[in-house]
Amino acid sequence: MAKDAQIKVSPWCPFCGQDVGRPREPVQRKLDEFTMGECQCGATYTCDPTGFNVGAAMVEAIVHACDDNWDLAWELLPDEDYLTGRIDNYDEQTHQVYETKNVDGRKVAGVLYFVRLNRELAALAKRLHTDKNAKDSTLLEEDPANDLPAMESARDPKRKKKRADKTTVTQMAKTQDIDGLVDLAFDDLKTLRFIQRLLYDPDESNRWQYAHVLGQVCRRLSTRKPGAVSDLLHRLFEACSDSAAAHWGLLESIGSIIAARADIYGGFARHLLMHRGVPTTRVQVLWALGTIAEKRPDIVRATPFYSLFPFVTHSEPITRGHAVRLLGRIAATEVESEIEKLTGDEAELTIYEQGQPVRTTVAELAREALAHLHRSKEPKND
Repeated sequence: MAKDAQIKVSPWCPFCGQDVGRPREPVQRKLDEFTMGECQCGATYTCDPTGFNVGAAMVEAIVHACDDNWDLAWELLPDEDYLTGRIDNYDEQTHQVYETKNVDGRKVAGVLYFVRLNRELAALAKRLHTDKNAKDSTLLEEDPANDLPAMESARDPKRKKKRADKTTVTQMAKTQDIDGLVDLAFDDLKTLRFIQRLLYDPDESNRWQYAHVLGQVCRRLSTRKPGAVSDLLHRLFEACSDSAAAHWGLLESIGSIIAARADIYGGFARHLLMHRGVPTTRVQVLWALGTIAEKRPDIVRATPFYSLFPFVTHSEPITRGHAVRLLGRIAATEVESEIEKLTGDEAELTIYEQGQPVRTTVAELAREALAHLHRSKEPKND
């Protein structure tokens, strides 16, 4: 291959799959030897431009993730308290990743080393940083807005791994055997592809159930294999971009996966908005964003959500209802008056929650949305 034909790509986060920025010098240099950065998903990374000091770069990344708390950093256990990842063949000069180490007559051997703390430890590190005298019991309080899965137990590397097949996966998905599917996915990632194929089902209720199952499997798989879930999200979005293919279950699955681990994959939420203007995917986009907003309204509010305001007055009840559900959950006071007008709208619709159909009315959803809006205006107790 000619030198000028060298394949290169922008560096990405191995946990969430998003492009990452060029590593920078730390604000306070201290004894640090490496530039570093942070991904939107919360991962921190350091750059070793030579590839000879990866061990030291790893230590710096862990310490940086702990907000420079060395005592906490040395107590952490790999795979239990944090996950690691690396991108090789990184060129610090161009901020690109190449397919080989030789580029235009020079050697590219840089490494980006990534560390991602589990959510509880990330919160602990930040609280320790802001209040060094706080009590441990206070520091370990969980945020009620987040319902995150525990780290999956490590699988025995000597075990005989199972292989996924269409019949087994279909049966497990139909019975919502999440435990079985998670175990199978750890042994064979083809499990995710088999579940994805089940989405192409003409029965709408089946598609919603499979989307929910996929989200729950990815929720637990992501505790140890976040990159595999990131790859799946990329495939689902790519499939949505294929105008010649049916989009059955795709956006529903994307919403389910992001909602299940919004702390990692929340950055993908804004890409859902690309499909809001298509009649066949409009409701699915509103549902997905509304489901994410149930626990993480801040993630949806970080997107151009104002483009969804016109759907509150849409002619179709199913669109109005889903829009109201979403905008209430993110406390969109900008459309409060329009939502108030819908409290007498008794048009019926079905909304799927946890993979199950729930029959409701636009009026009921409007009243729930107004309750969210009113709560958001109440003064917060310190």
